[in-house]
Amino acid sequence: DAVQGSAVAVVMDQHSAPFCPLRAIQISRIMRPDDANIAGSVHGGTILKMIEEAGFIISTRHCNSQGEGHSMAALARVERTDFLSPMCIGEVAHVSAEITYTAKHSVEVQVQVIAENILTGDKRITNRASLWYVPLSIRNVDKVLEVPPIEYTDTEQEVNGRKRYEAQKLERLATKQKNGDVILPMISLEPHTVNFSQSSLIHLVGPSDCTLHGFVHGGVTMKLMDEVAGIVAARHCKTNVVTASVDAINFHRKIQKGFVITVSGRMTFTSNKSMEIEVFVDADPIVEDTRERFRAVSAYFTYVSLDEKGKPLSIPELKTETEDEKKRFEEGKMRYLQTKAKRQSEKLALTQQ
Repeated sequence: DAVQGSAVAVVMDQHSAPFCPLRAIQISRIMRPDDANIAGSVHGGTILKMIEEAGFIISTRHCNSQGEGHSMAALARVERTDFLSPMCIGEVAHVSAEITYTAKHSVEVQVQVIAENILTGDKRITNRASLWYVPLSIRNVDKVLEVPPIEYTDTEQEVNGRKRYEAQKLERLATKQKNGDVILPMISLEPHTVNFSQSSLIHLVGPSDCTLHGFVHGGVTMKLMDEVAGIVAARHCKTNVVTASVDAINFHRKIQKGFVITVSGRMTFTSNKSMEIEVFVDADPIVEDTRERFRAVSAYFTYVSLDEKGKPLSIPELKTETEDEKKRFEEGKMRYLQTKAKRQSEKLALTQQ
């Protein structure tokens, strides 16, 4: 592959025949200084944006593979994503994406990110993620088109895919029902409280943020969400912080070009070595009097604090002051314990193989 300038983006297909389902691609890019924080670790939002770009390409290609009405894949949900290892400036990120399940109106894409040290040739896995897309007609963006089915290697693969599909549908519905919550601007001078670290970012959606439809790329939104979560975490700890994981990101409604979005984040839970930040994205169609502000995206980000050698530091305990804050803390603690138990069971299963 030829490297031009400081970055390279390569797409590799398993099939080259026209109108043949394309099941896997790989995108590669070298990490530059503007991709990283002041400590040299690549922003989690940068990786999330690359993951979404790969998912968008492969799902859009697949949805148009039969030539029956042109469509553009819209991101509906990102399942929990773990950041297994930090990526650094100068390393090459190889993002591999593969379609693993299709329903009538949905596509599941599984993505793996590998970091390569091009000086030594060493490689390591940094991320794994699952994304769900729906195909929207280019002529009518409110119309969801049907997805061409894929062929499965065996019945078990299809059955497991259907279980994941049904599970994410239920979780998205549950999240929609919680979307009346808001993060109000508050000022507090007391460190380690929710109000002290909560942060917001306001962004005018421009053409460079959008697809050909004129709607925001999911990766752009996720990058902004990670930036706000990082600010909340840094304000709470006053140290170098990095993304450890992202719980399911749910895309509830499309955001159009020209909208103003407000990305708000607040601390919900802290353990000894990690902190959970809830992030909302609200969209405001400022030039349309007939449309009201709405909740577009929601997610939970988990951050860790690192010292100068990259070793985890203890997290200051979050001080909860109101009943709502205490309730959110207990809910965050429940998610933390569930994730911890799931990881332990997965490790046990690996040792028994």
